[in-house]
Parts: sequence; structure tokens; C-alpha cells
Amino acid sequence: MRKNVLRKIYMACSALAVAGIAPGYTLAEDAAAPAAPTGNKLSQLLDEIGLSATGLVSASYYHSTAGAPLVAFHQFDIEHDTFQLDQAAITLAYQPKDGFGALVNLMAGEDARVLNAAENGTNSTFEATQAYLQYAHGPITVIAGKFVTLAGAEVIDPTKNTQFSRSLLFFTEPLTHTGVRGTYAVTDTLNVILGVNNGWNSTSTSFGSKTGEFGLAYTPNKILAVTLQAYVGKDPTFDATRTLIDGVVTYNATSALSFGANFNWGQQDIQPGAGLTLSSLSWYTFAGYVNYALNDQWRVSFRGEYLNDKDGFIGASFADGNVTLGPQEKIKEGTITVGYSPVKSFEFRLEGRYDWSDQSSFVTTVNGAPTPISHQTGIALQGLYKF
Repeated sequence: MRKNVLRKIYMACSALAVAGIAPGYTLAEDAAAPAAPTGNKLSQLLDEIGLSATGLVSASYYHSTAGAPLVAFHQFDIEHDTFQLDQAAITLAYQPKDGFGALVNLMAGEDARVLNAAENGTNSTFEATQAYLQYAHGPITVIAGKFVTLAGAEVIDPTKNTQFSRSLLFFTEPLTHTGVRGTYAVTDTLNVILGVNNGWNSTSTSFGSKTGEFGLAYTPNKILAVTLQAYVGKDPTFDATRTLIDGVVTYNATSALSFGANFNWGQQDIQPGAGLTLSSLSWYTFAGYVNYALNDQWRVSFRGEYLNDKDGFIGASFADGNVTLGPQEKIKEGTITVGYSPVKSFEFRLEGRYDWSDQSSFVTTVNGAPTPISHQTGIALQGLYKF
């Protein structure tokens, strides 16, 4: 049994070397080596040993009427006039239904730069977005390492979103966590998730207090899906508890038409002596989605949002350990995205987005000088290839 497993692993490594590392060399040139699988045979071999390999390449051009120095309240599309490589990412996963496995998700590009800045303050364009061990047995699955957050309807992987830009709601949420997460499948339609991690986007911490996560995922049928997530734990910036409650509902009216809604509420407690008059800062956000497939190649997506930054926490700035709160404001945004897929593996996206606030929280340049304004308009072109 052990020899058979080792032989499968050897054949898979040999196939990957032929396919991706040395395209001009074949194992047939080595009389002692077995014939290398190619094309569909390579996929069949990887499937046979339970190893999956997927990836994507995403590039874009984005222009915003505001952004000095960066586009406000956006997560990844932060440069106001630029061509860029958003992501080049690959995921290798061995995740058997029973026993030990692992997943590694590596990324390069400008999105990786943003993630690194959030996680450790560095400026690198290479990022290990996820890397974790897994153990599954019966209804229980446990992962340990670094993984993406439960919160929100939108994710880091652009192939799983219907639009180029991420929402205001995405901007208010964590991105990744490092810790332990367990999932229990109560039934075929209900999962319960519990976890403990280092907090929001923290790959490591020097203090003992951790962040707890809780999630429910209910999918009674193909039409409806409901998730509820909560995070509670100490934030090192304020040395106090941060809480987030998040809910997502997806309704597939037909095979071509779907609706979505995402709501979250957050609160950051403030320790006495922090120099702020409030004992806590809170916010809430709502996003609504409509997605419609015109045919196999064309689709259109709409998003509308409302963010109430009632205490100025989301618009706050942090420098040298000091916190400056933003204005108490209400921000709205509307986005329309048209997608065209000439083949299933590629999509071209054209997007228009408009953000506006009841305060002058955005910044543009007038006669060479930064000028506060209450709105910003963005236009994006994106090409997205997945394999």
C-alpha cells in the first residue's frame, strides 16, 4: 500500500516537472523513467492522488477622479490612474474527505502588496494568502495555519466575485486570519464553525488575548444560502476588544438571475487614556447585489451600498501609534459591471463606480493642490484568466 502511494506521488511530481519546469525535456529521454502523462492524463493522475492545482491571472486599468495619495474606502483598487497586475495566484490542495491534508495559496501582484501592508506593514508584491494543514473525519473538519476570513459576501479571489472593485463593506472587514478553525456538518444543509486566531489580518502577535470566530452556514437548497459570522477579540492598535457581526443572504431566482444582501455591524472599544472621548466606536454597512446572465457569454452585475461611519472609525488614520478619527459620515456607492467571456476560462470586465459622502472625505488635485471633495468616480477595465 505504501509503495503504491509513493509511486503515485513520484509520478505526479514527475508529471509536474515535465509540464511546468522543463517543457523541452520528456521522461521518455530517460530509459529508466516511466512515460510521462500529458494533457488530460496529467489531470487524471492528479485527480487519482487527490491533488488539485488551480490558478488565475488578473490584470487591469483603473482610473478614479479622486485619490491623493490613495483612493479612499477602496481595498485593492487604490491607485487612481494605473495599469497593474492585480493577481497571479496558484492554489495547490490535497484535501481528502478523511484524514490529513493541506492547502497552499500563493499570490504575486498589487493585491499581494495591499495584503502584506495590512498583515505586517511590508511592501512586498508576493504573499502567502493561505497556507494551512487540515484534518477531516466524519462531519468534522479542522484547519490550522493561515486562511481567509469568514466575513462578507466578497472575497480576495477575483474569480469568485462578480465585480472588479470590492465593496465598502469589504473595506470594513478582516482579510485573513492565522489560527485554528473547526467546521461541524450538523446536517447536509447546516454547518457550524468555531475558531480562535490572532485577530484581524495578524499573522503573529506578542500578546495572549486572541480573537474568537463563530459561523453558521445554512443552504437548504440550490435557491437559498444564508451565512452568519461573528468575530470578537482584542485589537492591538487600541489594546481593546473589537467586535464584528456579519450576515450574507443569496437568492437564486433563476439560473440566470440572482440577488444578494450583506450586512455587518462593528464596534471598537477604547481603553481609558487613549486620548479619545468615546468609550467605543461603531459602524454598520449594507450592500445589495443583482446579477443577471444575458447568455453564456454576457452578464451584468449591480451593487448598491450604504456605510454609516457614525463615530469616524472607518475613516480614521493611524501614524506613529497615534489615531486620528475621521468625520462622522454616511457614504453610499453604486457600481455596474459588464462581463464578457468568449471562453469559460477568460472574462473581460468593464466597470463604472460612483462613491459619495455627506462629508468631503475624498481628495482630488486642483491646480496641483490636494482638494477635499464629497464624491469620486471610478472606471475599470479588467482581464481575468483562470485555470
